[in-house]
Amino acid sequence: MNLVVAISGATGAIYGVRLLEVLHAMPQVTTYAVLSHWARQTIPLETGRAPEEVLALADRVFDDNDLAAAISSGSFRHDGMAVLPCSMKTLSAIANGYSETLIARAADVTLKERRPLVLAVRETPLSPIHLENMLKLSRIGAVIMPPVPSFYSCPTSLEQVVDQFVGRVLDSLGVEGHSLCRRWDGTPPL
Repeated sequence: MNLVVAISGATGAIYGVRLLEVLHAMPQVTTYAVLSHWARQTIPLETGRAPEEVLALADRVFDDNDLAAAISSGSFRHDGMAVLPCSMKTLSAIANGYSETLIARAADVTLKERRPLVLAVRETPLSPIHLENMLKLSRIGAVIMPPVPSFYSCPTSLEQVVDQFVGRVLDSLGVEGHSLCRRWDGTPPL
């Protein structure tokens, strides 16, 4: 599989970092990563890691200002894209076709080519503008997936909460062969 992973500047950088870590360990997946300008600020603040360290987890890296990058074209074949986390600014750009950044352009291309696009939108509370942008994108095929923790798995650490969500993102992208999330089988884990 070939997957595009974008990290915007919204809080929740740990989700995008963890997704890249998991995909890095899967030899059957090639990753193409992009960090927004503000992701480069948020990643060290929230994770203590340098952006370059995070980008080293990807097979290929693109600058968010490089609108000539391979992932900006519909002729570049990939199996899906995740924006994790997805800021409201990035959501708005995607919803309105404002492809000023590579992240927005790659998401636009992903939608027009009818490939899976997962947007882990991060904001609360949500305004009507946010909701309308999410609805617009959902109607044209994007998966709107706020990083809301599930508690039926009875997580005992932040890492388990993150892994549960990242596992669900992998499911939405069609990635097989992971055991990150507890699957509900009708019986409580307690």
